[in-house]
Amino acid sequence: MTPIEGLGPHGERAASLAGLIVTEKDADVARARRFTVAVVLHTAASDWSHRQLAGIVTTLGHFGAAVVEVVDCRFGYETQIRALGRLARQPLDAIISLPVGNENVGEAHAAIARSGKALVLLDNAPTGLLPGRDYMCLVSADSFGLGRIGAKLLAPHVPQGGRVGILAHGVDFFVTNEREIAFRKWLSAERPDIVVKRAKFHHVDQVAPVLRALLDATPDIDGLFAVWDEPAMRAVAALGERRIPMTTIDLGHEAAVALAEGSILKGIGAQQPHDQGVAAARATILALLGRQPPAWIALPGLEVTAANIVESYQVVWHAPAPPDLIRAAGRG
Repeated sequence: MTPIEGLGPHGERAASLAGLIVTEKDADVARARRFTVAVVLHTAASDWSHRQLAGIVTTLGHFGAAVVEVVDCRFGYETQIRALGRLARQPLDAIISLPVGNENVGEAHAAIARSGKALVLLDNAPTGLLPGRDYMCLVSADSFGLGRIGAKLLAPHVPQGGRVGILAHGVDFFVTNEREIAFRKWLSAERPDIVVKRAKFHHVDQVAPVLRALLDATPDIDGLFAVWDEPAMRAVAALGERRIPMTTIDLGHEAAVALAEGSILKGIGAQQPHDQGVAAARATILALLGRQPPAWIALPGLEVTAANIVESYQVVWHAPAPPDLIRAAGRG
C-alpha cells in the first residue's frame, strides 16, 4: 500500500480507518437505540459498489443498525435529488450517500442535514457543503495516490516521446478529478517526454465512440489511462485486436482477469471499497452517538500488476480469488 498522498476536498489531511474506534460501551448504546440508515449510491451495479455496500451493511449490522433502503441512482442527478427529497421526510437516523455531481445535487444533500439526519458522504462533497455543518464526514480512497499509481504502471510501456490518452470523466467529481490531476503531475515530473491527450465521457455508454474519436485524432497513441475500471473495460472491448497498453483504477472482477491475462491492461490502482464501507459505517455510528468523526477519512491505494493480482484480489474483495482469475494468473 502507498501512503496517503492527496488532500480532502477542503484541503483536509486524511484520517485513517484505524482511528475510527467504536468502543464496546458505544456499541452497546448503538444496539439499544436500533438506528435506521439509508444508502444512496451513484450506481449499485458495479463491483466497487457491491463491495462498498457489503462493508457498510455488515458493519452497521454489527452495531444493531438496520439498512432500510438502498437507492441506485444509475448516475442520474435528478434521480438522486428525488430520492434525497423523499428520504429527508422519512423517519431515518442517517443517510450514507455518494453524490453524483457537485452543483446539481448540493442543495438536496444540504436538506438532509437540515432534516436532522446524520449525513455521511462517499467519494464526493458537493460544492458549498462543509463538514460538521452540512455533512459529518467524507470517506474515500486516496484518489491522488491512485492516479500516480496509474501513471507509474503505464510509463514503462510507453516509448520515449510517446503519446498517452486519458479517458476522463466529463462530470465535475472530486475523486476522478484527483486521479487525472495526479496522473498528469506524475508524468510531467517523471516522463516529461510523453504527450498527453484527453478525451472525456459523461456516461460509460459513451466510452466506445469517445475512444474511436480519440484514436482517429491521434492514431499513433501509445497508451491509455481510464479513470475507473468500467470505462476501462468498455475501452478494452472497443479496441478489439488493437493492443494499446492501459492502466486504470479499481479492481473489479473483469478488470482483474484482464490484468492477469496481460494483453492490454498493465496495471491497476486499486481502492479498498469493502474497508471504505467499514469506515463509512463506523463514522455513521459515531456521528449518531454524538461524536464528530474526522472531516476526511481516506484509505490508501494498492499497486496491482499481473505479478500480485491474486493476493491483491483477496485483500480488496475479502474473498478468495475466483477460478477464472486463478487460471488467468497461472496460479492453479
